[in-house]
Amino acid sequence: MRDFKDDLDRKLVALLQDNARMATAEIARKLKVARSTVQERIARLEKDGVISGYTVLLSRAPDVESVQALVMLAVEQQQVRETIKRLETFPEIRTCLTVSGEFDLFLRVEAPRLDDLDEVLDDIAAIPGVRRSRSSIVLAAKFDRKRAN
Repeated sequence: MRDFKDDLDRKLVALLQDNARMATAEIARKLKVARSTVQERIARLEKDGVISGYTVLLSRAPDVESVQALVMLAVEQQQVRETIKRLETFPEIRTCLTVSGEFDLFLRVEAPRLDDLDEVLDDIAAIPGVRRSRSSIVLAAKFDRKRAN
């Protein structure tokens, strides 16, 4: 899937996923390689499409809490596209993935409070074509690597 030359590429990408603004000198120090090696690797990874871009991630104010759920949906096959279009209208849905197996869609949903999340989950379940859903509340994020689409 990815064109990693070796373990150094993997470690380099992991550092950039954690902090894309990390200075090449700091990356070189952490990886124990020359700064020019880091620059060459980054240039090659960008050229090869492994690194497709950099982005800004907005953080919430420290005093703002939210609750997240991971939601699996079983959807009538002839209504998957329409269901996805409807799901796109929910600002609380941060991620929508198609998956194989018992369920068809996997969602990451975020709301300010538990009662707001409950309302969103009820609205999702009411979408025509949604046959069944299963939700799990996220207790804690141990790490979260952001990826380009």
